[in-house]
Formats: sequence, structure tokens, C-alpha cells
Amino acid sequence: MSAAAALTLSGLHKAFGTVQAVQNVSLTVARGETVALLGPSGCGKSTVLRLVAGLERPDAGTVAVGGRDVTRQPPETRGVGLVFQDYALFPHLSVLDNVAYGLRVRGVARAAAQAQAREALALVDLTGLDGRRPAQLSGGQAQRVALARALATRSPLLLLDEPMSNLDERLRSDLRAGLRGLFARIDAGVLLVTHDQREARALAGRVVILRAGALVQAGPTETVFAQPATAWVAAFLGERNLLPAGPGQVRHVPETALQLGPGGPWPVVARQSTESGLVVTVAHALGPLTLTLSPREAGLLAGNTLRLSVDEAQVRPLPDDREQE
Repeated sequence: MSAAAALTLSGLHKAFGTVQAVQNVSLTVARGETVALLGPSGCGKSTVLRLVAGLERPDAGTVAVGGRDVTRQPPETRGVGLVFQDYALFPHLSVLDNVAYGLRVRGVARAAAQAQAREALALVDLTGLDGRRPAQLSGGQAQRVALARALATRSPLLLLDEPMSNLDERLRSDLRAGLRGLFARIDAGVLLVTHDQREARALAGRVVILRAGALVQAGPTETVFAQPATAWVAAFLGERNLLPAGPGQVRHVPETALQLGPGGPWPVVARQSTESGLVVTVAHALGPLTLTLSPREAGLLAGNTLRLSVDEAQVRPLPDDREQE
């Protein structure tokens, strides 16, 4: 267990009756690092976050924050900042008192708590809104107040549970850039729970993909998106076609990627031995910008090629081909 790590999970298990919500999940989040827990609804992302926050108790495994085992400790002593999906702001309190609330609960004197709250509000660019009530805030401002409340505690670990799911797409896009800059300035580990792949790619340096409570792939964000480990991960990440390559088409198959036609190497997501030889399946983001239609005589069919069939096609002119107004 590294004392420098903001979060260390080891062999985490959690069941609800017969449902295995979290199965043997282990991961580490360093201080200054943002890690996204990514997966479809019901895969166990929020349960992992609740186990880290102390809102649920694991059946097995350990949770350490800043090198300190907090597995059996209550939420208020764990030293984590938590931003909920619905922000959970107190409507009767001012912005300043909302942000200072967590500090006051921990026994910090009022003047010191308000000073730290103002520092946190400055970090999220809300200086001057101290006296407003939540009803007087926009959706983006409310989200940043909730974030400031978590930052005010100066915790080594910040937990974000689908923090932008209640915002419209344009506002979410604007806030991603601000959050990315903020995370780069704070000395805390960030664990982000999301099902939004754009959010994960924009904010996280590493991605952990869960399926049915189990960790199925983890690694640097762009590596995971470029090289899915299984057919399920490839399908979940979307915008990919699974292309089979059978005997006679494959001469050498490495563990993770295959050079098969132009644009490779492509991730190998499945392999099967048959009587005729090895059959593999590769995942490739094959789309309109990666395909060129040319006459056979153009010579593009030489070398490694793929024979494809098109089930449905929508033909649109490229922008340069549009008529001038």
C-alpha cells in the first residue's frame, strides 16, 4: 500500500442479496491523478464510490485513503470530498455557508471555515456569489458550489458521482474544460464515476471499465479507447465494427493488436482455434473518414486487403462538393 496514493482499493467485494454488485475490484488513484470509473448503468460504478465514501460497507477487501485504512470508519472521518449527482445543496443556506458546512461539521471554527470556503469558491470562479441562495444559481453555478464544498475540506481524495448528468450538453461541454484545468491545479486524487465516454476522455488520465461489478479493462484513457481488450469493451466504447479474419488471412497474431489492411494495427478482441486454423476478431473504428471508394484499376486492392459487404449505406457529398450559394 503506497502512502502517497490518494486511494488504494484491494480485493473489494459487495453483494446485495444474490446480486454481486462489486467483484474483486482493486485499483489505485495517485494524488494529482484523475481516474474515471466507466461502464453501463448497473455495472457497479456508484457502488464502488459509495464503498470508498463509507456509505456502504464492503463484504471483503480494504479501502485506504492517503495510505490510511478507512474500511471500517464512518464517512465523516475518511477525509474524502464527495460531489453527488444532485449536488445536495441546502436551500436555506447561502453559497458561503453551503461550502463551509462540511468544515463546520468537522469542528472547524466559523471564521476559519468561511475563509477556507472563500478560497474554494475562488478555485471554481465563484468569488462574489457568497450571499446567494441555491435557488438564485444557474445549473452550472450550483454544480461548482457543490464542487467547492468538496474542495474546501482539502481532502486528498475527491469523489464525483455523475457530476454533470443534470446539465444540458452545451453547459457540460463548457464545464469539462474548466474542470480539467481545476483538477490540474489541486493536489488531490480524483475518482470520477460516469457513463459518459466524452466526459471520461476529457477529464481522466486513466480509465477503469466495469462490467457486472468486475473490472474488465484499465489503463491510460487513449490506450483503452484505441485498444479494447474484449469484444464487449469494443462494443461498449462504440463507433467500432468487429471484423473477422480467418485462416489464410492471418499469418501472425500478437497478444493485443493485428496489422490487417490499411489503418492498423487493430485491437484483437477475440481469437478461436478451428480445424482450418486460427480465427481472430479485430475491432476498428471504421467510418466515413476512414473509407475511400476507388475503381479496382486504381491498384488499391494489392497487398493485405479486406473484402467487405455493406448492409446499409447513406451517401452524402463531402463539404467541398456542396453547391456554392
